[in-house]
Amino acid sequence: MATDPAPTLIELRDVYRIYGHGEAEVRALDGVSFKITTGEFVAIMGPSGSGKSTAMNVLGCLDRPTRGHYLFNGVEVGGLDRDQRALLRRHYLGFIFQGYNLLPRTTALQNVELPLIYKGIGRAEREARALAALDRVGLAKRSHHEPSELSGGQQQRVAIARALASDPKVILADEPTGNLDTRRSEEIMELLQELNRREGLTIVMVTHEDDMAEFADRLIWMVDGQVEFDRPTRKGAA
Repeated sequence: MATDPAPTLIELRDVYRIYGHGEAEVRALDGVSFKITTGEFVAIMGPSGSGKSTAMNVLGCLDRPTRGHYLFNGVEVGGLDRDQRALLRRHYLGFIFQGYNLLPRTTALQNVELPLIYKGIGRAEREARALAALDRVGLAKRSHHEPSELSGGQQQRVAIARALASDPKVILADEPTGNLDTRRSEEIMELLQELNRREGLTIVMVTHEDDMAEFADRLIWMVDGQVEFDRPTRKGAA
C-alpha cells in the first residue's frame, strides 16, 4: 500500500541575497530553489564562497533574502516582521554550531536550559526538560559538569541537547563536526542520524566533509550562489 509523501516543510523559491552595488555587488545567493520535506536529513555542501552559509542564515531567519520566497510550513517568512521571525526561531528551529557556543563556568544543565528561559518556562519544568534532552544525547550523568570538564564530543552533545530542549521542528547544524576528530565526528553524526530516524526530526546540515555528508539522505551542492546539483546520497539512494 502506497504511503502519502511527506509534506514540504521548507522551501526556497528563486532566492537571491545580494550585497553591495555596481561593481562591488556580490550575489551570495543567485536564484536558489529547493524544497525540504518533513523528516528529511539534508546536507548542504560547496566550496568556500558557494553560498551555503548564507543559505543556512536565511533558513535560520538570521538573514533575509534580497528577493525571492522563503516558505516555512507554508508561511511566507518574508512577510513576517522582526518579532515574528524571532518567535519562529525560538519555537520551531534548533541551532548547532561548529564552536558549540556553550557558556563557560555554567553547567551542562544550565546551558541546555537557556532557550527555555527565553520561552518563559518555569524553573521546575525547565530543569526536567533540560535533563530529558541531556538524556537523549547520553549525557544525563554529566548534567552538572561545566564545559571545561567535558571533551569536545561531549560539549557538542550538550549543544545538541540545547537545540532539542525546545522541541524544534528543524535542527540547523552549521559544521557540527568541524572541531572534532574523526571518531568523535562519527559519534556526533550517528547521534544526529538516530534522532532523524527514531524521532523523525528534520535536519539541515552545512558541512565541508564528504564522509559526514554521507550520513544524510540527500546532498545539495552549491557553487557561486547557485545549486549545481541536488541528489540523494549513497545512503539515501539505498
